[in-house]
Amino acid sequence: MTPTKTPRRWLTWVAVGVGLALIWGAAEAAPAPALDLTQLPPATPRPVDFAKDIRPIFEQACQSCHGTQKQKSGFRLDEREAALKGGENYAPDIQPRHSADSPLIHLVAGLVPDRKMPPKGDALTADQIGLLRAWIDQGANWPADKTTTKPIHWALKPVERPPVPTTGRDQTTTGNPIDAFVAARLAEQQLTLAAAADRRAFIRRLYLVMHGLPPTPEEVANFLNDARPDAREKLVDRVLASPRYGERWARHWLDVVRFAESNGFETNHERKNAHYYRDYVIRSLNDDKPYDQFIREQIAGDAGGADAGTGFLVAGAYDVVKSPDPNLTLMQRQDELADIVNTTGTAFLGLTLGCARCHDHKFDPIAQKDFYAIQAVFAGVNFAERRLPHKLNAAEETELTRLKAELNSQSNSLAALKQAARMAKPGDGAVKILRPAVNERFNEESFAAVEATAVRFTILATTSAEPCVDELEVFDANGTNVALAATGTVPTASGTLPGYAIHKLEHINDGLTGNNWSWISDTAGRGWVQLDFPSPKRIQRIVWSRDREGVFKDRVATDYRIEAAREPGKWTEIASSNDRETVGASDPNAFLKSLTEADAKVARDLQAQIRQTHEQVTKLAEGESAWLGTFSEPKTTHRLYRGDPTQEREVVAPGTVAVLGDLGLGVDAPEQQRRLQFAAWITSPQNPLTARVMVNRIWQYIFGTGIVDTPSDFGANGSRPTNPALLDWLAAEFMRSDWSLKHVQKLILCSRTFGQASGPRPAGLAVDADARLLWRFPPRRLEAEAIRDCMLAASGALDLRMGGPGFYLQRKEADNVDRYFPKDDFGPNEFRRMVYLTRIRQEQDSVFGAFDCPSGNQVIPKRSRSNTPLQALNLFNSNFVLQQAELFAERLRREAGEKPAAQIARAFQLMYGREPDRFERKASAALIRELGLAAFTRALYNTSEFLFVF
Repeated sequence: MTPTKTPRRWLTWVAVGVGLALIWGAAEAAPAPALDLTQLPPATPRPVDFAKDIRPIFEQACQSCHGTQKQKSGFRLDEREAALKGGENYAPDIQPRHSADSPLIHLVAGLVPDRKMPPKGDALTADQIGLLRAWIDQGANWPADKTTTKPIHWALKPVERPPVPTTGRDQTTTGNPIDAFVAARLAEQQLTLAAAADRRAFIRRLYLVMHGLPPTPEEVANFLNDARPDAREKLVDRVLASPRYGERWARHWLDVVRFAESNGFETNHERKNAHYYRDYVIRSLNDDKPYDQFIREQIAGDAGGADAGTGFLVAGAYDVVKSPDPNLTLMQRQDELADIVNTTGTAFLGLTLGCARCHDHKFDPIAQKDFYAIQAVFAGVNFAERRLPHKLNAAEETELTRLKAELNSQSNSLAALKQAARMAKPGDGAVKILRPAVNERFNEESFAAVEATAVRFTILATTSAEPCVDELEVFDANGTNVALAATGTVPTASGTLPGYAIHKLEHINDGLTGNNWSWISDTAGRGWVQLDFPSPKRIQRIVWSRDREGVFKDRVATDYRIEAAREPGKWTEIASSNDRETVGASDPNAFLKSLTEADAKVARDLQAQIRQTHEQVTKLAEGESAWLGTFSEPKTTHRLYRGDPTQEREVVAPGTVAVLGDLGLGVDAPEQQRRLQFAAWITSPQNPLTARVMVNRIWQYIFGTGIVDTPSDFGANGSRPTNPALLDWLAAEFMRSDWSLKHVQKLILCSRTFGQASGPRPAGLAVDADARLLWRFPPRRLEAEAIRDCMLAASGALDLRMGGPGFYLQRKEADNVDRYFPKDDFGPNEFRRMVYLTRIRQEQDSVFGAFDCPSGNQVIPKRSRSNTPLQALNLFNSNFVLQQAELFAERLRREAGEKPAAQIARAFQLMYGREPDRFERKASAALIRELGLAAFTRALYNTSEFLFVF
């Protein structure tokens, strides 16, 4: 943030924090005294009948505040499901077979101070309370009321494969079931499918829809000359096999999961390594990865070697500016988790789970408790970078060995210079220099080589709490880490904090770093850990850290000693914290002052070499650092009253939407297991939503609108499907084909429905103006990315390099707050496909941002298609379009010569895949004569035939 914004932002946080603290402080009650259950009237000893004994009590005393018209505290006693679920304050208020533990009984008996129910009028008699107690103890049996039972929503019913209809079969010459379903639905409106589009229209439509690029003139000619009866099917196969397919369809998915490459919010810092997730999506689509596997990898890819997939979890915005107020920090964390839950719900399930964050969903059967059960699944996800591991080949293994040896030599040389600096005498003109203070990521101890059979690290004080060490490494003169358990070294310790699977003694020397693989002592501020070697080792350097990933900064050892033993029990100190600066004041280069000028230069060179070599070793050994999130064991999750993180209610175990199943996990389930189980639930064939939602998205991106035109809301507030039988048939076929996206896409692309003409017909317009029923192929304008890519393809400037860091259409002014400004000049670096654009949240490209590009702040399941003057101006006058028009003109001169007739013919082939007609030849030639070839190519870029899919 800028210097002018810093105090303003800080004052805002303080003001809000003080205000909320006052509100919350006033609302907080003193701890509730223990209830005297001996004051409860006894339960009625006879069997109780709900209709005769209980319902009259509810109607007389309760339903004026907790009934159809009013539901105080979100609790109602006029419906079975709502009553047994409970309200906002207790949930559940009724605990079957345990009346003495049921808040409802406590309230009506007057045991809760200031909350006696009913609050007005006569209190319940002891006999009435006894009846309620008996009813609860006998199981709280509440017969279903047929008049109030809600029908199951269509999207929550199991997917059943419907029979292929016979109505309208005379229209379906392909034998494709899709055509049969569409024709049968059209027949209900006395409509029919249109005639087939000609081959030129078909190939152009296919390429624009599936690749976002036009076919080349050569591809058009080959298709026109292909006389085989299965020519269309072969063309579809080639299109689906092209790498261009994954690039096109990845952009759709990135909209759905709110992917962008900056944090958003005020600072909006760039994520330079977020592109790994984008590349993962492109590869997965090109490989036709089964969709159920695609889902599992995005939720728990770290468990199966598909780490890049978890970029989905942290693809959203992230506020790096944390509040000094703990309550506001809790709210920020709550917002982060809600973003993951909301996006997971809309992307995979078509459910608006976020509507249940503060209360039960108003329209769908999603309880507030369900929201927090799903939040518990993701409660261990942190917005951060982590290493993206990869398997080394033989050449890389050799290079890694060489680099480690080189790093060891460099480190030893630098350590010798540091030792010389520490040993320098004041009479030499040197100043006694302390080593830098400890830190959480990397601490090195260098000493004269000693022979040892064991090393002990004793911690006497920490920055806070019990000490934690994620790895203790001991190196010999060859740079070999002799501490690894794989070499036979055995760890022991003073004690280990119990109850945490990720904090175990074996993690101290397992070769894995980071908080999830660490040891924690069982004593606050103290503890020791010892490594016993299988044979004597000559050691000279030790490296230790609290969290090599740098996420956790607590529990760092600040006062310690390290000892070596040649014989059991005979310890000699080899390093300690005595020669280190105190935490918070450290100059890592202070030792240079004690060296001669020549040695200081050598030391500086060694520092630079070590940094470079260390980066190379880390990159090879641990993989690239990528924005994929990190994972830690989560704290206990509670349901939050009205979504307020300071008002915790009952503990919630990790789970799902209760009406659709359960994970069967306890509140202490391991973090990764939560995500694995949840992913398995989403991808279960018994889940009625997952397949329906995805095939509907496929339909939407092919035809412009889904069978359900609210693609991320299949709930009661969403639209009903225009062809429910077709939707279910596609969903069943999707699962039966091993969740193959390309299989479903091929069925659609080979159908007569996709291949029909797009021209209007009066009968269709009168009944179905938007062509939702598909009596014609619905024309639509291309999205921004496809328009830009097609321009580059036509000009011949398109760079088809795949993957890796993206390109920029903004220039950045980096500061505490990053500022972005649209570029005015463009070169070859900016001529890649737009899916590789480094997309900055809240910022738009100056030309194509006007074409309804997402900002990256929100999930965009369906882009709008506006029509504004700015769009027309950008396509006609912007620097980019003017540049591309000139490049296109140069291409025409190269490929067609200087004669306008040949240039015009070539331009129409490149732009539209066809020859110009007589009028177009004449008008084009006149334009070239009057204004030049670049004006002609610019005019073509602005034609509807270029900008639309027909």
